[in-house]
Amino acid sequence: MSAVTRRGTVRELHDLDLLAAAGDQPSIWWLQPDDSALVLGSRQTDDVVDLDACDRLGLSVVRRRSGGGAVLVTPGQLVWVDVVAPPGAAPDDIRGSMIWAGEIWRQALLPWAGDGELTVHDGPMVTTAWSELVCFAGLGPGEVLLDGRKLVGLSQRRTRNGIRIQGSLYTEAPEIDIAGLLRQPLPSGPLPEAATLAVDPAPLTGV
Repeated sequence: MSAVTRRGTVRELHDLDLLAAAGDQPSIWWLQPDDSALVLGSRQTDDVVDLDACDRLGLSVVRRRSGGGAVLVTPGQLVWVDVVAPPGAAPDDIRGSMIWAGEIWRQALLPWAGDGELTVHDGPMVTTAWSELVCFAGLGPGEVLLDGRKLVGLSQRRTRNGIRIQGSLYTEAPEIDIAGLLRQPLPSGPLPEAATLAVDPAPLTGV
């Protein structure tokens, strides 16, 4: 599987047409953002965001073309890797292709997990009061858990040129509380805490 690295703003990296460059084999794209941003899923609307709070912290607000909840992208605290596959190179169904990508992540993360247990979720969606708002507050097929807590969040975009499965994990807990970037009223109860894992993305991606 080939590996490519790209650097740019969060908006530029989301706007890359990786499917047009998919080739005939799956590829790994290590995307390195130069700035910080709150990234919304394709179905989320701007009214979920506290724009004033984002402005105060110097965060741009970006929308990705794949679904799911919001993700806080902060350089140095998040690893962002997309798996891109042309037609026929990955399972045809959405659930199967997500589990396929999750297993790629799990295998790649094993050297850093130590005694931790890495598992790929192969069951149905697991929702919480926060999961429509925040990616790491819910759990979908293919997402990777570390000792039972969500570690890798995935979302998918499909076109006739193939699939782009976007993935991210936090190497440390973000300094910014994502709940503080969202408009009131917020769900009751605490925001589920994501797992973190300190990894070196270069050998992880093969770049």
